[in-house]
Amino acid sequence: MDTMIAASGVWKIFGANAEQVLDTHDRSKSRDEIQEETGHVVAVKDVDFEVRRGECFVVMGLSGSGKSTLLRTLTRLIEPTGGGITIDGHDVRDLSQRELRDLRRSKVAMVFQHFGLFPHRSVIDNIAYGLEVRGMGKVKRTEKAEEILDLVGLGGWGERFPRELSGGMQQRVGLARAMAMDPEILFFDEPFSALDPLIRREMQDELLDLQAKLQKTMVFITHDFLEAIKMGDHIAIMKDGEIVQIGTPEEIVAAPVDDYVREFTEDVPRYKVLSVGKVMRQASKGLSAEGGVRSGAKIESAINQVADTDSPVAVVDEAGGIVGEIDREIIMRAMTS
Repeated sequence: MDTMIAASGVWKIFGANAEQVLDTHDRSKSRDEIQEETGHVVAVKDVDFEVRRGECFVVMGLSGSGKSTLLRTLTRLIEPTGGGITIDGHDVRDLSQRELRDLRRSKVAMVFQHFGLFPHRSVIDNIAYGLEVRGMGKVKRTEKAEEILDLVGLGGWGERFPRELSGGMQQRVGLARAMAMDPEILFFDEPFSALDPLIRREMQDELLDLQAKLQKTMVFITHDFLEAIKMGDHIAIMKDGEIVQIGTPEEIVAAPVDDYVREFTEDVPRYKVLSVGKVMRQASKGLSAEGGVRSGAKIESAINQVADTDSPVAVVDEAGGIVGEIDREIIMRAMTS
């Protein structure tokens, strides 16, 4: 899987002499130290990461951690102060304003927390707006918008207006508007945080279903760790403008790098995140591979299989070879830890 987005040593400093501060100040100093000494605010500090084509990369952090600012630097909605950014091999910082507009219109689409729908336009015209800006004729853009409307589960609502829709339905329209442009990359800035918990879970599930079908590259911003582990193939956790840890949900839950990350993982049901391979032990002699549990399966999926027997169950790899064993004791320990 190739790299779609890459950030290397990205900084964003707010202040009148941001570039001078970056060039002359001790970069190892903390955000508070730099602000106290220079009056400048370090929003993003020396950030590196890569996003693979077709994956959902989640940037997670508390309010003020720099996650939304980082997202906006990727397409220079906020100009980075330093570092390198590439999207599909193109150096974003070298793009002209025309090239940047083309990138934003053709390759990238954004979905925000606040839906930003035009109240005077119907749902179908809201969805088709970006296609209208591109110059697509009314018949073709309406056909495309109706196709996307069905995809997000709102078929038949095209002639309604935003005020007639619930919050969850409005967010579906916002998602449909972004997807109508058929972008390769989708940026989400806390898109579901304003929704009620039940509707939020439904939107998460719907987006995951769409991702399974469309395989877009996604960067997803959230302050909710449970949402991060549900949505993300990889998660970057930010604090004070820096990335503290990057890993898969399983890697972060199994091995948080410090107390800051550990606090996020404390309330996570580990058996829903960790794989059998993370908790298995060495296989006993004479163990049969028949009826074995895949090492990559979540512990949750193995509960019933192990609960039905007093004997250890084999853990097998993709080829069916035995790599370990698991039993009820291991399952119970994983569920209560």
